[in-house]
Amino acid sequence: MIIKVQYENRKKYIKLQDADFEEFISQVRETFSIPVNKITVEDDSGTEVDETVFAELSTVNGICFVLKDGHDNDSGASQSTPSLSSCSGSSLSVSSGSSDNDVSRQSKRMRRDEEALQSSVAKDLINQILQTKPGGTTVVEEYEESGTLSDCRRRQMVNILASHMVETEGRIPQRKTKEKYALGIVTLFPALKDPLSRKGYEHYYDSQSGSGFLAWRLKTIQRKTKPEWKNTKTQTAGGGPRQERKLSQISDELDEERCKELISLMNHTNDREIILQKMETFSYRQRLIHNPDESHTILSVFQRLLDTKGLIAQDFNLLFGPDTSSKLLQKWHTFCKEKVIGEAESLTTTPVLQSLLKSARNQYNKESSADHQEWDSDMASFLLLLPIFYHLNLLKRKLRRSRDNASHSSISTYYIVIDKMLIPCQGATSLAAFDELIKAHFVFGVSYDDALNNMYTFLQTSVYGIDVDSTKESPKVKELRAKFLNNV
Repeated sequence: MIIKVQYENRKKYIKLQDADFEEFISQVRETFSIPVNKITVEDDSGTEVDETVFAELSTVNGICFVLKDGHDNDSGASQSTPSLSSCSGSSLSVSSGSSDNDVSRQSKRMRRDEEALQSSVAKDLINQILQTKPGGTTVVEEYEESGTLSDCRRRQMVNILASHMVETEGRIPQRKTKEKYALGIVTLFPALKDPLSRKGYEHYYDSQSGSGFLAWRLKTIQRKTKPEWKNTKTQTAGGGPRQERKLSQISDELDEERCKELISLMNHTNDREIILQKMETFSYRQRLIHNPDESHTILSVFQRLLDTKGLIAQDFNLLFGPDTSSKLLQKWHTFCKEKVIGEAESLTTTPVLQSLLKSARNQYNKESSADHQEWDSDMASFLLLLPIFYHLNLLKRKLRRSRDNASHSSISTYYIVIDKMLIPCQGATSLAAFDELIKAHFVFGVSYDDALNNMYTFLQTSVYGIDVDSTKESPKVKELRAKFLNNV
């Protein structure tokens, strides 16, 4: 792959065999002759890029990675001959007479020393595990006798090491841990190393494809120990926001390790388009929401729900499709609003009801400061549902006038509050915000407010057409729906 890189005032394209962060750092050091051990990588917006998100970002069209090495890059400083003072933050001591080749050789030597140390540590770890775990010594003894391992002994070794990883790090060990174990295997048993592959241990673990003997064994363990979330009862009555649904429209379900990599990428970028694309972790998010032991973590795991608009609408579309998603916005002005206003006009008149009716019909006198519209027309029409349902004995609280005199009709920014945290609404109108509020119940698997349950259920079945046959409804709700739909 070809990647665009900038160091100081120079830009170059470099070629990588794989989107490997370590190979990238090695290449740029040689390409730009950077005489320091630590390099910081940023994207062209100034956001730091770490190893966990590099592979994903390297696929973004037009991205340029900017290298920072701690030098004091003044405009007049020489780029070809760094002075001692300009390299004060470096771990290398470079004199003014050092050539680029000298620096390159020193960098290569340091890299080889570091790799040798990593190999030694990994080798000792594998040896220690095999010497202390049941059956591990037979693996070492066979290699010492024959110079290789039979298929049976290799499987035995992989099972021992994979089990140890799960014991120490849980069901989903870190990628670095799996690479360390794979490196330790081919270092302890050199005859098992693949001389034609880049690292020599990819047949035990390949981070790019997630394959290899260790990866396969771990996936088997994860599959056997996977929590039985689908057997958990999350909804006492059928239908409604808490109903767990079959996600038939999701063709490729990602494994948990891949999902966690995408979540990490989302949490490290401010690019809204990337965040929307990587919300492909929808199936993982739904499993988390419908797991009673973990549902409370949804906003801490998917942190971008708190600051990125449009994610609720995107997930709702995946649950029900675009036709269902657009129903409230399509129907309210053309059909529902006039029906609600007409039903409210038949109720016993109260000051609150009269105020809402005037707001819903935009009948306030805009030139009179004493006669101001409290709510915009759409919000007032939604609020009219409250006295309607109260009259039908389907509402547990009575609507009262707000004590302040502020006008609510000029509100332009809306938020949804979940667990005392604010989620910004994508729309700037009350109609769009109310639409998103209803969708949030389904996206997060949250029950309706008990006092407003009948009103929300009416909108769910009568407007969105969701779970009409499976949702428990009061006969009065069904009667009201029939009245609206039959133009009575």
